Amino acid sequence: MLEKLLYFLSKIIFFTGSVLTGSSFKKPLSEEEEKELILKAKAGDKAAKEKLLEHNMRLVAHVVKKYKGAAETDDLLSVGSLGLAKAINTYSPDKNVRLATFAGRCIENEILMLIRSDKKHRGTISLDSEVGTDKDGNTLKIIDVLTEDEDSVFKNADNMMLRNAILGKMRKVLNKREFTVICLRYGLYNGRCFVQREVAKILKISRSYVSRIEKRALEKLKTIISPETFGTTI
Repeated sequence: MLEKLLYFLSKIIFFTGSVLTGSSFKKPLSEEEEKELILKAKAGDKAAKEKLLEHNMRLVAHVVKKYKGAAETDDLLSVGSLGLAKAINTYSPDKNVRLATFAGRCIENEILMLIRSDKKHRGTISLDSEVGTDKDGNTLKIIDVLTEDEDSVFKNADNMMLRNAILGKMRKVLNKREFTVICLRYGLYNGRCFVQREVAKILKISRSYVSRIEKRALEKLKTIISPETFGTTI
């Protein structure tokens, strides 16, 4: 399960980066193409899943427009992309609806959860705030994950090759602050995804600066994390 999560996370980073940095969307798939790819994806074809994700990113942007102003656009796009990935993983042709219809609901659900969470956590974030537990059940705080080194970030990962591939490639192109922002934003610290406002408070910088750092980091990651990056290692 964790292997699949990290694999799709690398794809989400790439595709979200494409949206945030202005890359054009792929054209929608025909109904026949979609059905064929869905069958392949259900059979475990990762390339088919990636293609479904890539050709449906336009849908994420469409849903995000409905909620413009309810949260930061970058945050909406990030969680919307995660919603799309979840939809692709759980969709079944037996539902008698097109993938776009089903995915639209999943994307919207993720966005609504973000908005509710954003309203709930508008207070100041302390470095002593709990973000989860480690494998031994011990409480993890923000200060713990921010001070973790490269070897401990994915210490619970079952697939060490994947862990080393993702972190190694990120370390090569990102500086320390960019690395921290991406890890916080995309849940690489114990699975919790922080919105930009939260990251800004943790790092004691402005939200707009976090946005610039994230976009710059994603632009760098696009050169090393592509749909083909881990095709032969995962």
